[in-house]
Amino acid sequence: MHFGQIPRVPGDPILGLMDLYRADTNPAKLDLGVGVYKDAQGLTPIPRAVKLAEQRLVDSEQTKSYIGGHGDVPFGALLLRQVLGSRAIALGEQRAGCTQAPGGTGALRLAGEFIAKCLPGRSIWLSDPTWPIHETLFAAAGLRVQHYPYVGADNRLDVDGMLATLQQMPPGDVVLLHACCHNPTGFDLNHDDWLRVLDVVRARELLPLFDFAYQGFGDGLEEDAWAVRLFAETLPEMLITSSCSKNFGLYRERTGALIAVTSDAERLLDVRSQLASLARNLWSTPPAHGAAVVATILADEPLRQIWQDEVESMRRRIASLRQGLVEALTPYGLAERFAHIARQRGMFSYTGLTAEQVRRLRAEDSVYLVESGRANVAGLDAERLDDLARAIARVVQG
Repeated sequence: MHFGQIPRVPGDPILGLMDLYRADTNPAKLDLGVGVYKDAQGLTPIPRAVKLAEQRLVDSEQTKSYIGGHGDVPFGALLLRQVLGSRAIALGEQRAGCTQAPGGTGALRLAGEFIAKCLPGRSIWLSDPTWPIHETLFAAAGLRVQHYPYVGADNRLDVDGMLATLQQMPPGDVVLLHACCHNPTGFDLNHDDWLRVLDVVRARELLPLFDFAYQGFGDGLEEDAWAVRLFAETLPEMLITSSCSKNFGLYRERTGALIAVTSDAERLLDVRSQLASLARNLWSTPPAHGAAVVATILADEPLRQIWQDEVESMRRRIASLRQGLVEALTPYGLAERFAHIARQRGMFSYTGLTAEQVRRLRAEDSVYLVESGRANVAGLDAERLDDLARAIARVVQG
């Protein structure tokens, strides 16, 4: 027997919630666990701009050949401008490059492999808490994972604690920063906070790695890029992972990229050679379809405008759901306790509910969210905010 001694490992807790939700026969069940945007009908829609681009590709595509180690060239060039800004100094000096990856997760893994091979001995520092996959992904790449404070036990952003830990990090270590819409908490740094973080990163000679998975879902496409562009304009080197899953609705197409900013154009060629070599052993070449869709949209002004309007519509809907839930909790005297939900940004909210309260919501009301208390606000139904508020009030006050 070859496989007789292989132990079973626990499944991913978030994907496991999907299975529990699907098996639940309650017609009033509510999925606030898995991080996908849903519309008023509870569906994860394909944006109109994407459908139009796909039709154009069906009519014009002439090959299914490989697209190369760094991925689709137009996609990379256009995404660089989308992330860094069309007038970015690093673009003008040809010292920023884009390597396409299978989703934002693939880009993060590529970053981890690059750090492990080319910057050996350095730790990567993650926020506490962070997206759980950050923990396992970087550990699997062979990196030493450490943490800096971000949200405390009082469910409040701890900027001072974050800065104090950054100031003690060894020079050269890598610090992962959420560009906007922090996952899982929804708490974002303001501009003054980012300036303070930048000062410490520069003084300690840390390497920033930005996870930029939700551009457009916080305060807007341009506004959400503020911190990334600030660091790119100020520092000679940084890494950025970008995902097209949320803002283009391309979840299953696995479309993302790792962006490297270097001190000069020659150094960029060195870095990109390493990234191409690493990618070759991870996935060889990335999938083409999603990248072609993104490139088609970003290169065509009418399509781009349709897409920008759709992203703004999604952003506004999420913000409205946040405010609506706080208002729905008002009759129960809980608006102040949960006021942070309206102030947070993006799809996720660190609600402050305990694991026991989460389990009760699932058992008694078929409301599914992660046991940390993280809720996918984008999974809410505006017509059922009162029902959810009633259930939350019962498990909190009962």
